[in-house]
Amino acid sequence: MTLSRTRIAQAVALLCSLNALLIPQAQAQNNLTTPAMTSNEDAGAQAVIVTGTRGSNRTQFDTMAPVDVFNREDIRSVDSSDLNNVLAQLVPSYVVQRLPMADGQVFVRPATLRGLSPDQTLVLINGKRFHRSALLGSRGAQAADLAQIPVSAIKRIEVLRDGASAQYGSDAIAGVINIILDDTPGTEISVRHSQYSEGDGKSNEVNLKTGFTFGDAGKATIFGALAKSDPTSRTRQRADAIAFQAAHPELNVPNPVQRWGQPELDNKRIGFNASMNLSDTMTLYSYGLYSSGDGTSDFNWRNPDTSTGAYKTSNVFPGWDLRRLYPVGFSPSYSNEQDDVQFVAGLRGQASERMNWDVSASYGRNRIDYKLANSINASMGPASPTAFYLGRLSQEEKILNANVNYELPVASMAQPVNIAFGTEVRNETYGVKAGEVASYTVGPGAAVGLDANSNGAPGFSDRQAGSWGQDSYAAYLDVEAPVSKALNLGAAVRYEHFSEFGNTVNGKLSARYTLNPDMALRGSYSTGFRAPTPGQSNTNSTGQGLDTKTLLLFTSGRLANNDPLAILLGAQPLKPEKSQNLSLGLTWKNTLGFSGSVDVYNIKVTDRFSTSASFAVPAGIANPLRYTSVSYFTNDFDTTTRGIDIVGSHLSKLGDGKLNLTLAYNYNTTTVDSGKSSVATNAAQRKVFEERLPRHKATISGNYESGNWDALARVRYYGAWTDNSGNATGDIFQRFGGIQFLDIAVSYKLSQKQSIRAGIDNLLNKYPDEASFQASRGLIYSRNAPYDTDGRSLYVEYKVKF
Repeated sequence: MTLSRTRIAQAVALLCSLNALLIPQAQAQNNLTTPAMTSNEDAGAQAVIVTGTRGSNRTQFDTMAPVDVFNREDIRSVDSSDLNNVLAQLVPSYVVQRLPMADGQVFVRPATLRGLSPDQTLVLINGKRFHRSALLGSRGAQAADLAQIPVSAIKRIEVLRDGASAQYGSDAIAGVINIILDDTPGTEISVRHSQYSEGDGKSNEVNLKTGFTFGDAGKATIFGALAKSDPTSRTRQRADAIAFQAAHPELNVPNPVQRWGQPELDNKRIGFNASMNLSDTMTLYSYGLYSSGDGTSDFNWRNPDTSTGAYKTSNVFPGWDLRRLYPVGFSPSYSNEQDDVQFVAGLRGQASERMNWDVSASYGRNRIDYKLANSINASMGPASPTAFYLGRLSQEEKILNANVNYELPVASMAQPVNIAFGTEVRNETYGVKAGEVASYTVGPGAAVGLDANSNGAPGFSDRQAGSWGQDSYAAYLDVEAPVSKALNLGAAVRYEHFSEFGNTVNGKLSARYTLNPDMALRGSYSTGFRAPTPGQSNTNSTGQGLDTKTLLLFTSGRLANNDPLAILLGAQPLKPEKSQNLSLGLTWKNTLGFSGSVDVYNIKVTDRFSTSASFAVPAGIANPLRYTSVSYFTNDFDTTTRGIDIVGSHLSKLGDGKLNLTLAYNYNTTTVDSGKSSVATNAAQRKVFEERLPRHKATISGNYESGNWDALARVRYYGAWTDNSGNATGDIFQRFGGIQFLDIAVSYKLSQKQSIRAGIDNLLNKYPDEASFQASRGLIYSRNAPYDTDGRSLYVEYKVKF
């Protein structure tokens, strides 16, 4: 692996600096540390984890790959009911974007681990695969939507920062996020209110969790959450709207004519987590999650003086003039209604003292219905409605799996060899339901230049509707062997067959060497893959965009790879993305309360998934949806991702309380190696791909507990990154520098059962530089920022336990 020596030196120096600052304090406090506190520290540091290993007694310290563990208090220290925001503040290499006016990505936000594609991270709940969203996002990524999982229902989160396809199958290229649901007894109710200091974005949230036992051997936890948030707006009036108002003083033009910011959201989530011992050696378990929600966001304003495709008058519709309906222009209102369900049931037990088994079945489904209001299909003239049902996307997954774990005694080894094996059958189905006819009609006005389709977001047409499926069958073997007291070795292999493209075989080798009881080296090499989904392989879509220079509308089509026109233009059947992951790390802990790790990694991904270059529709080819350009999905480009993760923590007694200091830092860079796609061959696209995310991201936090008080301070740092205008021609780039945010929170126990917490995110009310090339559309801050650009947020939460 060739990672810049300068970067490694800088990162290690940063960690050493933290240690240098903290060690004197630890030594001064060492004589005050009580045995009870030391015991608690050890217990916390040695919490057993279940992600990335099939062994039953692994901890964060003795795993062969890096695993971050975040408990309930870590999770609730972040002011958000969206799990994406929580992980973005806790995991150094996790980045999530807001993307206002980015169609469906406004509501299903793309999140990346280690700078890789959103669908190259596998999401598990209680160790079972969580289904994907129905949305195909940027470059066709189809990832799980973590926002569907209620934060209040989570007991802890384990993040494996290593390739794990040989252990878990498709998608685990960047790593694995395993969410463990709450199973603790007792009832808890919390009420939270937050808003931005600008006065908008008000959010109210109510959470309920109750855990109880039933019968002689059963326990269950039921949870529910209601959340409603108002939109935000960081917008100034568009220059063309100012000019339009000046030209038409008799009109009252809204200011601003469109809104850039977070959407209006209303979400409801319920679920349960339950188990029951059927005997001394067998347990029935199950969990279920259901969520429904809707959201609304603005689209770009249509200027009556320049939007000739909508406002043009013609003899086709004598006497019809859109100015009578929308005299000051219009900004389409885009909304979605989403429902999501995940249900798992299984049996686990002991066949003998050394053999455990687990069989389960799961069902997951995500459905998204899209609507558009305050719009027009101009090609239909006066016959057009102003509100449209655009259609539905759906993703459905069914999984059966069986796992066996056996501890094999070996005379020459101090501990048994852990042997795990199992099989899995998975079916997934993707569906597209057509919208109402008016949403995709090319009416008679199109012949004279009036825009076809619902203006802002065309509906799914009957040509695009359908249902497509894919089956897969897998078997794996996973062995962990304690060769000696100092050396542990691991090996895993997985065979998987997909009905759409054939077989894959992936493997993993890992090792851990104990230098002394408090320090160890670890490393791994693995191959991985991400299988194309039925939605990526079979669907067509229509999109609209607005050039930031000309402010003119364009309509583009993305064709399925098996579409005759796509084949004519060079499309090939999609195949799996493949990866090679190499990592090497050092982990340590000591009696002074320090623990930490440094891990460097190199991830080579070939046949990466993206969108081809755009093509004009050839002359003589039917173009019923009036595309100005078309493209298709393709595999053809390769990348190398290199980086370093540093995690450090220190726990000590300070006065009458205890102080916990943590550092998490990530340096990550991705380069395009080769390929024939637009990402590899177009200099602008390549620049965006390689520089769109910060290469540096860090979090330093301190938490102090004393008596009934608990105080938190957190500094978040994001390094420089590059944005672009996204114009069809003449793309414009802008470089944004690094930025830091300071978050604080204080909580107080009113009684044994009641507490109150108040906090401020972005205390100093920092904003990034303005996005100069977006000023023509009224946008102040970049829509592609890897952090919140709405300024200071204040919140208060009241919690009561029964």
